[in-house]
Amino acid sequence: MAISETARKNHDELFPGHVSTLAVTDPELIEYFDNFAFDEVLQHGDLEPRTRLMVQLAALIGGQALREYRVMLGAALTAGVTPVEVKEIVYQAVPYAGMGKVFDFLHATNEVLTERGVALPLPGQSTTTPETRYEKGLAVQKEIVGAERIDAMYADAPADEQHIQRLLSANCFGDHYTRTGLDLRTRELLTLSLLIALGGADPQVRGHVAANLNVGNDRGTLLAVITQLLPFVGYPRTLNALRALDEIIPAE
Repeated sequence: MAISETARKNHDELFPGHVSTLAVTDPELIEYFDNFAFDEVLQHGDLEPRTRLMVQLAALIGGQALREYRVMLGAALTAGVTPVEVKEIVYQAVPYAGMGKVFDFLHATNEVLTERGVALPLPGQSTTTPETRYEKGLAVQKEIVGAERIDAMYADAPADEQHIQRLLSANCFGDHYTRTGLDLRTRELLTLSLLIALGGADPQVRGHVAANLNVGNDRGTLLAVITQLLPFVGYPRTLNALRALDEIIPAE
């Protein structure tokens, strides 16, 4: 099997002048993968390249694929994803994957940006203060998840767990979703991608399929995202994501 002309063209646009060492040591696998990831799956859905690369970066963080993340980060920057957008992808991962898993990716991001001549720190994107983060976070949480659902979560939580609900509103949503640099629709695509790649978060995947619908991402967009994640997260997690999609937004 040879690498198709389409796969070669798409690969070279993202990695100009780069030849993988694996093409020498493992040529058959690289031929399979390049034809799959840079030709076959690209025939399905209409995600623009920047969006495709952003959701793939989020999934690579979720899957703890640090080395591949560095490679794809270079491709994303080449494709026009901005340094601010890249940083926001990493920051958005923190409340879902945890800082322990994101820490190395933050350092890798800083290293790649510095190598490309980007001055750090980047302009701040926060829009809240310690005094407003809970109120603003709760508002955006209700916008994304639905006011009735959030009110029910607070009502159903035992008294000794109410602080977790407040932390979720203030930290996950107040500290992160209120930031500029990415819009809500993109943030929800990133969150879903990261949760799919994490594995073991099927209830949260279903919840964020619904949240994506609430912010304007339709079934076609989510199916396109899941398809573009497939080469990087594998079939089991892809099929789990499809099950959630079909439960929340059935095919017509």
